[in-house]
Amino acid sequence: MPKVTKSTGILLILLIIGSIFGSLLGEIFSGSLPFLSYSRTIGLSPTTIDLAPLTLTLGIMLRLNIATILGFFLAFFIYTRL
Repeated sequence: MPKVTKSTGILLILLIIGSIFGSLLGEIFSGSLPFLSYSRTIGLSPTTIDLAPLTLTLGIMLRLNIATILGFFLAFFIYTRL
């Protein structure tokens, strides 16, 4: 059976899916497990560069909670098992 080659793209996709899945589970279970509702937002707030013919808006925000971090670890674990 051939082994799948690991790439950075696969890791990035798995981490994004893991964070979305973890955040979703955190929101669903925050009523019964209140520590899952504690979150922190990190990143760069949107900044707009306004040039005459072009307006460019840059920024990235990541809202982390306990379930999101668990999703990251689960995605990384799956990546190492490929």
